[in-house]
Amino acid sequence: MKYLFKTIKYLAAFLLSLIALIFVGSMVLYFSADRSIPVDENFKLRGEVISYEGGVTQYDSSFLRQARQGLWEIYLKGGAEERGAAIGQLCKSLMYEQEKAFVDQIYEMIPSIGYVNFLKYLTVIYNRNLKRDIPDEFKKEIYASSLGCSHEFDFIGDAYDRQLNYHAAHDIGHVMQEYMLVGCTSFAVWGSQSSDTTLIVARNFDFYAGDKFAENKLISFYFPDLGYKFASVGWAGMTGVLSGMNEKGLTVTINAAKSRPPLSSKTPISIITRQILQYASNIEEAYNIASSMKSFVSESILIGSASDGYAAIIEKSPQSTVLYREKGERIVSTNHFLSPENMSRLSKEDKLELEKGHSLYRYRRVEELLDSIGTMTPEKAAFILRDPFGLHGKHIGWTNEMAINQFIAHHAVIFQPEKRLMWVSTSPWQVGEMVAYDLGDVFKKGSQGGIDQNRSKVTNIPADSLLLNNVCPKVVEFRKLAGIINEAVKERKSIDSNVLQRFVEINPDYDYTYSLIDKYNSSGKKD
Repeated sequence: MKYLFKTIKYLAAFLLSLIALIFVGSMVLYFSADRSIPVDENFKLRGEVISYEGGVTQYDSSFLRQARQGLWEIYLKGGAEERGAAIGQLCKSLMYEQEKAFVDQIYEMIPSIGYVNFLKYLTVIYNRNLKRDIPDEFKKEIYASSLGCSHEFDFIGDAYDRQLNYHAAHDIGHVMQEYMLVGCTSFAVWGSQSSDTTLIVARNFDFYAGDKFAENKLISFYFPDLGYKFASVGWAGMTGVLSGMNEKGLTVTINAAKSRPPLSSKTPISIITRQILQYASNIEEAYNIASSMKSFVSESILIGSASDGYAAIIEKSPQSTVLYREKGERIVSTNHFLSPENMSRLSKEDKLELEKGHSLYRYRRVEELLDSIGTMTPEKAAFILRDPFGLHGKHIGWTNEMAINQFIAHHAVIFQPEKRLMWVSTSPWQVGEMVAYDLGDVFKKGSQGGIDQNRSKVTNIPADSLLLNNVCPKVVEFRKLAGIINEAVKERKSIDSNVLQRFVEINPDYDYTYSLIDKYNSSGKKD
């Protein structure tokens, strides 16, 4: 017995020492985080926001306006600090709404305040060297924009650090398999596959941080002092690129690929693609830029090029950068790598998971639609992006991750690079009208001309009235009822049987409908 107590005593001492070591190590890492700012300490905002008729606001030489279809448009000129300051001052309310929606969604997913605070400190430790991996130009722009952030969220961190971390949200999101924050489907056709033989690129950006987060889409038109003019689709405060095209007809879209949780942060993918869009004119230059930067997750970057006349995928991972081309005249990208180099690295378990998963299923559905739809037009591209069905048109349930259209898209975009044309979706999701922009015209006229006359002579793509009127209301109701049922499961409370019946009636073809009902029935309700 004496030896047992002695063993327990030494084991307890060892465990306490280990805990103390971890705590001290964590504190060292936390307080060693880079808290520097990228601009001169005397940097100050200059000028005021001026309002004009028609809802146009101006700061310095940049402008913000809201289009009739609900899209926000910002025209940015000057150096990094000037552009960032304009974003922060013109988009103050939009940045607040975006940040509030994002934070609210985090609390909805993780209701424990204590755990959220723990994650906050963990994020600081994890991203302690994030500033080291972001080019100075973009750090300056992000810092200047952060001066327009609300102090309401300072409990998370100071505004600059918060904005930097939000730029890594896409990267962190797609390793959080449990929450399925990120999906994305994209494709491109050219040559004989296109109705006029020119390149067409289309994409859904499926980043779900709540319906509120997707309400205010922002199209940023950049006229930078260095690099190429470009347009980017995202939200207020996002200076990285998710979907965009530059004046040379180079397009960039990103799709998450399977990633294991990384050990430390590197350059966020949206910053890598921003560097590409601002400084590359063709696929080779885009590949060289991607190769020169390190990412901390895996991503498929679909590059469309007017000068090359085709599209290719840069498969970017922490270990390698691979350029993948198809032999034919089309290419499809979902959420897995395609190149022989990366496919050969998959384990037997990875291959089995891919075969059974949503990414390959969506890939096959896109291929199926491309085979059946004939030569591509922007209107047909929109039809594919809005498709909510499974293989062979099977009903698999609304919001199913197997579908191209999961009703979670922040935005959908269609490009015709050689014509410098772009169509951007309006709410809800990718179902609403897609607004046309002639970027050649916008870039030629400059920011002032763009504000005064930014409407393309090209026709908008109409909303999908069938989905809009018959399906979208069901999706909204389904998610609302799912929230009620999940809350009942968590609280172990009973709910009216009519709620359960309605839940099934709305979405009878979706497996999740019945799995949630089963979860409720086995939850051990107290009343």
